[in-house]
Amino acid sequence: MSSISLKKQTAKIVLEKKKLTGVTARVGLVLDISGSMRKLYKEGVVQEAVERVLAVASQFDDDGAMDVWIYDNEFSRLPAVTENELSGYIDKAVLTNDNVHKFGRNDEPQVMKDVMTKYLKEEPEDTPAFIVFLNDGGCKAGIKKFIMSSSDKPIFWQFIGIGNGNFDTLQKLDTMEGRVVDNANFFHLQAMEAVSDEELYDQLLDEFPLWLKEAKEKNILS
Repeated sequence: MSSISLKKQTAKIVLEKKKLTGVTARVGLVLDISGSMRKLYKEGVVQEAVERVLAVASQFDDDGAMDVWIYDNEFSRLPAVTENELSGYIDKAVLTNDNVHKFGRNDEPQVMKDVMTKYLKEEPEDTPAFIVFLNDGGCKAGIKKFIMSSSDKPIFWQFIGIGNGNFDTLQKLDTMEGRVVDNANFFHLQAMEAVSDEELYDQLLDEFPLWLKEAKEKNILS
């Protein structure tokens, strides 16, 4: 059995535990490619992260496709990934792609604005968007503007911090006031590759069910 097949089985088990079976959602993955992430790209950790999140996306979306963005001080929308494009995806779409800006400084607000543009303006749907955001620290405080402005929209932001960086901005998400609903969550992993698929999915999907419930109560979702 392939690695992605095993991950899909694990994702399915966690979704059942979280009572998320039958939920339809669009899944987007936003990847930090600032200079401090270089080692994780070289060692295949980011490619593995794409595979692990895709296993969740395949449970939420009938076509099994996952939208992908990559950013440092610039950003790119990458081709959507499915199981067919998964092998060597990061190498082909990012590392050997001269059109993708890489290993600069990080600037999250601009890529968040583009995520919102895609899901709210270009492709507006009632279907919720579950956005997984991978970052290794130093996240700009400007993200608050976009989290606030999307709190009455069908978008949930799930931030994952990896490594030893400064996560002060992300750690304050749960106490951010003035939102229609709590539409963002953060958890920190010292080393993503050291965490099992089951543990990763358990944390990844921890607050999404609560947001779905609250968003329906506030008529953000039908």
